[in-house]
Amino acid sequence: MAQRKGSKPPADPGWDTDGEQAIATETDKKVERPRLYNVLLHNDNYTTMEFVVMVLMTVFHHAEASAVEIMLHVHQKGVGVAGTYPYEIAEAKSAKVTRLAREHEFPLRTSLEPA
Repeated sequence: MAQRKGSKPPADPGWDTDGEQAIATETDKKVERPRLYNVLLHNDNYTTMEFVVMVLMTVFHHAEASAVEIMLHVHQKGVGVAGTYPYEIAEAKSAKVTRLAREHEFPLRTSLEPA
């Protein structure tokens, strides 16, 4: 069916009053950010400083300087934050650290806490 010049398309909920297609938007829905968790490393008397730095660089993607800084904090204070992530990611990184530590026969422990 041909439309005459200057005439509007037939009434349709997908068209606005100017003859252009309307875009439906929903402003009532709010997207909530996932809750974040800190992955904590706990000091012990057996895990080497070099291993902790390696874990911080490979698992948590810290640069060497920040990995050394975090490792020294863990060594001096007994615990330190390796990274902050949504729960599922924090849990996976914690499990990876534990697996690597056991493979290298270190007792390095991790835990999660709400950020």
